[in-house]
Amino acid sequence: MTDPSRRARRAAIRAEYAVEEAEAAEAEAVESEQAVVSVRVPASLADALKARAAAEHIPTSALVRRILSRAVESRDAPVMTEDQVEEIVRRVLRESA
Repeated sequence: MTDPSRRARRAAIRAEYAVEEAEAAEAEAVESEQAVVSVRVPASLADALKARAAAEHIPTSALVRRILSRAVESRDAPVMTEDQVEEIVRRVLRESA
């Protein structure tokens, strides 16, 4: 495959994936009652989520639902690593000093 044909194929796959994701989200909304969860995140994280969703051609809310679902379903992996917790503790101690 040449570069342009690879790009076209990737774009087609992304578009198909976006349609499937949108259809799945719609089906989920119809099948189950949904709740709104409001959460504050750093502006940089919001920007990163929006950029990733745009790159995947899906709504930001669909991306966030997918990330949260995977995190909740994955019981093997901790939500935060020990290093992440320690970094938060160091930051809190620095900011409270």
